[in-house]
Amino acid sequence: MQRCIGLLILIVLVSASINVPSADAEEANEMDVHFIDVGQGDSMLIQTPEGKNILIDAGPPKSGKNVTAFLKKHQVSQLDLVIATHPDIDHIGGMAAVIKTFEIKKIMDIGKIHSTKTYAKYASQILKQQIPLTIAEKNELIKLDPYLKIRVLNAYEGPQRNNAASIVLKLSFKDTDFLLMGDVGKDQEKRLMNNYNLDSDIIKVAHHGSRTSTSRKFLQEVSPDMAILTYGEENKYGHPVDRVMTNLQDVDTAMYPTAMFGNITIRTNGESVMIFQEKMPTDYLKAN
Repeated sequence: MQRCIGLLILIVLVSASINVPSADAEEANEMDVHFIDVGQGDSMLIQTPEGKNILIDAGPPKSGKNVTAFLKKHQVSQLDLVIATHPDIDHIGGMAAVIKTFEIKKIMDIGKIHSTKTYAKYASQILKQQIPLTIAEKNELIKLDPYLKIRVLNAYEGPQRNNAASIVLKLSFKDTDFLLMGDVGKDQEKRLMNNYNLDSDIIKVAHHGSRTSTSRKFLQEVSPDMAILTYGEENKYGHPVDRVMTNLQDVDTAMYPTAMFGNITIRTNGESVMIFQEKMPTDYLKAN
């Protein structure tokens, strides 16, 4: 708890100036990127400027109902693209529930088979619903919305562990860039630095703030204004580790953990951003 006090003070000061009551309304030429609180796991919904819906991951199995409820709350009736960054349980566990509930036009994953019951349920639902499946390729440009550029920066090249094979995405809408890091580690960060312009306004921190990722040098290359950390409160892994939080502070990045804020939405017109959160960090302090 003590390691979070300084972070919480910074978060309270920042959030007090940007909290807005609701993020339901969507205006033309705006994009919403939602970071869904699924506890120890990842799930993101992108509602593009042209009204397309993209779901990236769906958290652990117990979060399937929460993810589907969140999508319905945000008027999602159809998913134009679903991306499974890699087949770990905390990323695809809720996918079966999502696939059962929504019409899905296409699914993208890394093409790596994983010998778990969770993966089997995910794969069987894709077959049952006859959803087209594509395999992500490094440097691929995903063309779904003419206003939004989505590039795959990392994908499975084999032989690799699941985390190293995670899909990494850079989203660019006008002057605003998001870097979504999946669960990749420091080796992948080095390769990304050597091959891409990583400068981004918002980063989804890799691997829930684990010790395996988010080096200071990498963050200096990205130079993010905001960092989203997706982890469960009092998780058994100790996420996020002190080193990651210190590195983010050292590059003057405002931090927004889902464990403290709940669901987080970043809305942008491509030039400026607004942040909406479900909870206030002061509530977290009171509860702990």
